[in-house]
Amino acid sequence: MASSPTSLIIGLGGHVVAIDFSTGTELWRTKLKGRDFVTVFTDGGRVFAGAQGLLFCLDRATGHILWENKLKGLGLGVIAFEGLSEIVAAAAANAAKKAAATAATT
Repeated sequence: MASSPTSLIIGLGGHVVAIDFSTGTELWRTKLKGRDFVTVFTDGGRVFAGAQGLLFCLDRATGHILWENKLKGLGLGVIAFEGLSEIVAAAAANAAKKAAATAATT
């Protein structure tokens, strides 16, 4: 029987962050190459993070990046993982629109 995770994994401000469920203490933080909006999905031992069209796989216990996939030819949009709620997907789309508008003006 698999044990339950003891941390909450979030994506925010170009980082993936693990927060202890019991205390709210930050366990680790990993920067994803200057990206702003980060989507996350976990499968227990690994964390998958999407940021501006890049896909990362991190070790859930340490936050170390195990691999990166540039998803060549698919653009720089928000990566949606299976099982994300409509609310999260809508927030991701809104953030992507804002990022595109900012990029277009610079």
